[in-house]
Amino acid sequence: MQDLTALFEPVVESMGYELVGIEFHSSEHHGVVRIFIDHDNGITVDDCAKVSRQISAVIDVEDPIEMAFDLEVSSPGINRPLFKFSDFEKFSGLQAKIKLGVALNGRKNFSGVLKGVDENQLVIIDVDNEIYELPYQDIAKANLVKQV
Repeated sequence: MQDLTALFEPVVESMGYELVGIEFHSSEHHGVVRIFIDHDNGITVDDCAKVSRQISAVIDVEDPIEMAFDLEVSSPGINRPLFKFSDFEKFSGLQAKIKLGVALNGRKNFSGVLKGVDENQLVIIDVDNEIYELPYQDIAKANLVKQV
């Protein structure tokens, strides 16, 4: 996935957008590449179409994926996925769900308020007034949670 980020990020940023992150899902013969973009003024369908055309051109030249796949470009949405370590600091104070790939004290799922990060690559989250320090490298999936 890092290779796709390194390949696509300069293209997306040159167009004035932020590359929030990339997801790749595959089955035996087909995959889906989902690219999340953002902008201070929000993202429209036209923005997604423009980025999709540019990324498709890069894919045609570089051929980074060895199977058939669909390309999807979208805004991060209300339940914004958190990909980068800096995202956990940027969205400190907001409600988030984090799933670890490796259990911490027998637990993989955490839902609470992000409290930031520390210099040891730990993500700090308050779950029902209990503070957890989660190793960033162990995070399998994380996203903001819409408050109702």
